[in-house]
Amino acid sequence: METRIQALHFTATEQLQAFIQKKCVKLEKFYDQILSVDVVLKVVKPETAMNKQAGITVKTSNGDFFADKTCDSFEQAVDESIEALQKQVQKMKEKQQGK
Repeated sequence: METRIQALHFTATEQLQAFIQKKCVKLEKFYDQILSVDVVLKVVKPETAMNKQAGITVKTSNGDFFADKTCDSFEQAVDESIEALQKQVQKMKEKQQGK
Protein backbone atom coordinates (compact mmCIF):
# COMPACT_ATOMS: atom_id res chain seq x y z
CA MET A 1 0.00 0.00 0.00
CA GLU A 2 1.37 3.38 -1.01
CA THR A 3 0.80 6.38 1.26
CA ARG A 4 1.26 9.91 -0.12
CA ILE A 5 1.27 12.85 2.26
CA GLN A 6 0.82 16.37 0.92
CA ALA A 7 1.10 19.41 3.19
CA LEU A 8 -0.30 22.57 1.60
CA HIS A 9 1.59 25.80 2.36
CA PHE A 10 3.72 24.29 5.15
CA THR A 11 6.20 21.48 5.72
CA ALA A 12 5.00 18.47 7.69
CA THR A 13 7.45 17.28 10.35
CA GLU A 14 8.98 13.80 10.25
CA GLN A 15 7.08 13.01 13.45
CA LEU A 16 3.74 13.97 11.88
CA GLN A 17 4.50 11.96 8.74
CA ALA A 18 5.43 8.90 10.81
CA PHE A 19 2.19 9.27 12.80
CA ILE A 20 0.15 9.41 9.58
CA GLN A 21 1.94 6.37 8.10
CA LYS A 22 1.27 4.38 11.28
CA LYS A 23 -2.43 5.26 11.27
CA CYS A 24 -2.89 4.51 7.57
CA VAL A 25 -1.35 1.05 7.92
CA LYS A 26 -4.11 0.20 10.42
CA LEU A 27 -6.66 0.48 7.58
CA GLU A 28 -5.17 -2.66 6.02
CA LYS A 29 -6.44 -4.66 9.00
CA PHE A 30 -9.99 -3.85 7.92
CA TYR A 31 -9.54 -4.25 4.16
CA ASP A 32 -6.61 -5.87 2.39
CA GLN A 33 -7.33 -4.57 -1.13
CA ILE A 34 -6.25 -0.97 -0.51
CA LEU A 35 -4.16 0.30 -3.41
CA SER A 36 -3.12 3.71 -2.08
CA VAL A 37 -3.87 6.35 0.54
CA ASP A 38 -3.60 10.09 -0.20
CA VAL A 39 -3.45 12.47 2.75
CA VAL A 40 -3.82 16.25 2.28
CA LEU A 41 -3.05 18.49 5.24
CA LYS A 42 -3.81 22.20 5.34
CA VAL A 43 -4.28 25.04 7.76
CA VAL A 44 -7.65 26.72 7.34
CA LYS A 45 -7.68 30.51 7.49
CA PRO A 46 -8.32 32.53 9.65
CA GLU A 47 -5.93 31.29 12.33
CA THR A 48 -8.33 30.18 15.05
CA ALA A 49 -8.86 27.04 17.06
CA MET A 50 -10.08 24.10 14.98
CA ASN A 51 -8.10 25.17 11.92
CA LYS A 52 -6.11 22.01 11.07
CA GLN A 53 -7.73 20.05 8.25
CA ALA A 54 -6.89 16.52 7.10
CA GLY A 55 -8.49 15.01 4.00
CA ILE A 56 -7.80 11.34 3.35
CA THR A 57 -8.65 9.45 0.17
CA VAL A 58 -8.39 5.66 0.15
CA LYS A 59 -8.26 4.03 -3.29
CA THR A 60 -9.34 0.39 -3.44
CA SER A 61 -10.10 -2.08 -6.20
CA ASN A 62 -13.83 -1.55 -5.44
CA GLY A 63 -13.85 2.27 -5.45
CA ASP A 64 -12.62 5.24 -3.46
CA PHE A 65 -13.41 6.37 0.08
CA PHE A 66 -12.93 9.88 1.43
CA ALA A 67 -12.99 11.51 4.86
CA ASP A 68 -12.24 15.13 5.72
CA LYS A 69 -12.02 16.44 9.29
CA THR A 70 -11.05 19.78 10.85
CA CYS A 71 -9.70 19.80 14.42
CA ASP A 72 -7.30 21.55 16.81
CA SER A 73 -4.33 19.41 15.71
CA PHE A 74 -3.37 17.44 12.63
CA GLU A 75 -3.03 14.29 14.74
CA GLN A 76 -6.62 14.59 15.95
CA ALA A 77 -7.89 15.36 12.43
CA VAL A 78 -6.07 12.31 11.02
CA ASP A 79 -7.38 10.11 13.86
CA GLU A 80 -10.99 11.14 13.24
CA SER A 81 -10.61 10.77 9.46
CA ILE A 82 -9.17 7.26 9.83
CA GLU A 83 -12.07 6.30 12.14
CA ALA A 84 -14.58 7.53 9.55
CA LEU A 85 -12.78 5.60 6.81
CA GLN A 86 -12.77 2.42 8.91
CA LYS A 87 -16.54 2.69 9.21
CA GLN A 88 -16.92 3.24 5.46
CA VAL A 89 -14.69 0.27 4.61
CA GLN A 90 -16.46 -2.01 7.10
CA LYS A 91 -19.85 -1.01 5.71
CA MET A 92 -18.69 -1.77 2.16
CA LYS A 93 -17.32 -5.17 3.25
CA GLU A 94 -20.62 -6.04 4.94
CA LYS A 95 -22.50 -5.18 1.74
CA GLN A 96 -20.15 -7.41 -0.28
CA GLN A 97 -20.55 -10.32 2.10
CA GLY A 98 -24.32 -9.93 2.05
CA LYS A 99 -24.44 -10.49 -1.72
